[in-house]
Amino acid sequence: MHSSAPLTAPYDLRVSDALPAADAAAWDALLQAQSQPTPFMRHAYLAALQASGSAVPATGWTPLWFTLWQGGALHAACVLYLKPHSRGEYVFDWAWADAYARHGLPYYPKAVVAVPFTPVPGTRLLARDAAARLALLRTLVDWCDAQALSSLHLLFTAPEDVQAAREAGLMLRHGVQFHWNNAAPPSAGTAERPLRDFDDFLATLSHDKRKKIRQERRRVADAGVHFRALRGAEITARDWDFFYRCYERTYAEHGNPPYLTRDFFTRMATHMPEAWVLFVAERGGRPIASSLIAVSACPVSAAGSKHPQPLVAYGRYWGALERVDCLHFEACYYQPLAWCIAHGVQRFEGGAQGEHKMARALLPVQTTSAHWLAHPAFAEAVDRFLERESEGVAHYLDELHTRSPFRQG
Repeated sequence: MHSSAPLTAPYDLRVSDALPAADAAAWDALLQAQSQPTPFMRHAYLAALQASGSAVPATGWTPLWFTLWQGGALHAACVLYLKPHSRGEYVFDWAWADAYARHGLPYYPKAVVAVPFTPVPGTRLLARDAAARLALLRTLVDWCDAQALSSLHLLFTAPEDVQAAREAGLMLRHGVQFHWNNAAPPSAGTAERPLRDFDDFLATLSHDKRKKIRQERRRVADAGVHFRALRGAEITARDWDFFYRCYERTYAEHGNPPYLTRDFFTRMATHMPEAWVLFVAERGGRPIASSLIAVSACPVSAAGSKHPQPLVAYGRYWGALERVDCLHFEACYYQPLAWCIAHGVQRFEGGAQGEHKMARALLPVQTTSAHWLAHPAFAEAVDRFLERESEGVAHYLDELHTRSPFRQG
């Protein structure tokens, strides 16, 4: 499906059910102009989700690509998914759907502006400026209203998306994630600085946290486990195959099929190799576990210059074929953190949920999503709920901040 329609001047709207390959350069250039350009919003990543059969109507993700144009130039863009369920989102609205059902009203299909299966904060509404971003969001709301959809949800948004949502009258919902920053806390007469190595990182922690991490790492080493870290083209097809076995195992242990297909990762290896770092755990010369992180560097910035180093890393997937005490912590936290320190990465985002991450110096941060509900009475009820929930999240963040893992004084 391809369509275009007049929009409030000065933009023209185009809607398509396939991301046009011809627009790849314009899409990525617009992405790199945003404040939080994650690799998960790159043209190649979103196209791979669709082409690999991972995020498609058969799995409950029907993509529509909305773009605003002016004089042949792309001014704003996003992907909207029509969904018959709420799986793979990580901002939970099951109770809202249940409330609709109890009143005999359809909640599904609904519209979601997000990266499927990826609870990573970042810009969702790509735009040249605030005016184009607000025009795009208002277009989405009007379109959802015209289609008689129950709701529109923007998940894990960036600050500029939040501002547009406020101006468009959407409701805001907050959550908590845990992120690590590559910085030694300032001490008397010393400014904050990047960490030198993993021992330098440990020295910033309180005695009990430092002792616990050393004990956990020792258990893995004493079990005879060693790691290889591979980036980009260093990851062979055989390595990707082994990773996928681990990835499948993690889902199988929870009784679910994996969200992403093997073909998706083949496309990542072909079109976005520089965005991935794979850690392979080996024992006795055999691979037994792996973890995969993404890094934020893109081949070319909006200004045309290459990024010398990734700035942000994102913990994504892990799995093990053998059980080793503390292997999860080593594969998912300590190996990635050591790699981030060695490569000058500024931040490591540990994904959704998990207070245990604070013991590894991943600190709590607030995340925000934005929501529009067509039904006035339900919108009012949800708005009251979100006000109470936001107060609870604020208190929770305050309480978490009192539990610093860092050495005092």
